[in-house]
Amino acid sequence: MITVVIPTIGRPTLAATLAAIDPKTEVIVVDDRRDEIVVDPLPEPSVDGPLLTGAASVERDVDVLGALRAAGGRVRVLRSGGRGPAAARNVGWRAAGTPWVVFLDDDVIPEPGWDKAVRADLENLPAEVGGSQGRIEVPLPLDRRPTDAERNTAGLATAEWITADMAYRRAALERVGGFDERFPRAYREDADLALRVRAAGYRLVRGERVTRHPVRDDGFWSSVRFQRGNADDALMRRVHGPDWRAALGGAPGRLRRHAVTTGAGLLAIGAVLAGHRGTAAAAGAVWALLTAEFAWARIAPGPRTTEEIRRMAVTSALIPPVACAHRLRGEIRVRR
Repeated sequence: MITVVIPTIGRPTLAATLAAIDPKTEVIVVDDRRDEIVVDPLPEPSVDGPLLTGAASVERDVDVLGALRAAGGRVRVLRSGGRGPAAARNVGWRAAGTPWVVFLDDDVIPEPGWDKAVRADLENLPAEVGGSQGRIEVPLPLDRRPTDAERNTAGLATAEWITADMAYRRAALERVGGFDERFPRAYREDADLALRVRAAGYRLVRGERVTRHPVRDDGFWSSVRFQRGNADDALMRRVHGPDWRAALGGAPGRLRRHAVTTGAGLLAIGAVLAGHRGTAAAAGAVWALLTAEFAWARIAPGPRTTEEIRRMAVTSALIPPVACAHRLRGEIRVRR
């Protein structure tokens, strides 16, 4: 009835994801690294042998191979050439032969009984239902307030139609052509698919199965790196129109405020270089106020530790121009 498709870039969490799936369930793992392993997860990994190719990271290859070996022969391994999660999921579902395909990320852990629960969710759904989303739980610390990064991950619990745990009827995927591979990263490619499936006349529903999405530490600069997604927002607007956020039940973004903040900062720098001190002071004050407001909006709900405040202060100054630069890049790309 179902095939589980998991794209991976070699995260060590893949082992826990596979271990949580019943051995009787068909699983396809799609290796999306550019320097991939040869598709044979069972032999012992050897640095000198043919198992590793190119400039592959030995440590990451061993992690993936260990996860696949632990899962046994029930896992099929395919490759997608490092073209991104949209392309990897397309490789996976097109290789599946079941009426339903369940997409999981390689950093989630299905709760005990998940296999039985997903089958119960999909059983007897009417033909007009094209997809079913699992319930995502994000464990947060109980002894303190969550950090900005932890709150962002916790937002997955209420997000619409995300592929952390999302089942699609194969017929619906075939009808819309699967994921749009113009989305190069794990951002918006699932939202785009959901909107196209609904536009094709299908309904999407929420199931009762539960999948846990642990919070991971992506580093000091993670919130700045995540601004690359603004380029994908340009494609969403191009494909689905200016109301695409509302169609997904999402809140308006901060891009307009970021644009004003960036503009004020650039004006202040330009005025200083031109010797217009009054204009520079006024523009600098606007930049400082907007940056402080943004930083406080991220600091106030959190633990307010010294490290968290420092991270929020630094990244809040960088995010507006970086977000605007990525959005401009995205707009240029979609117009080409």
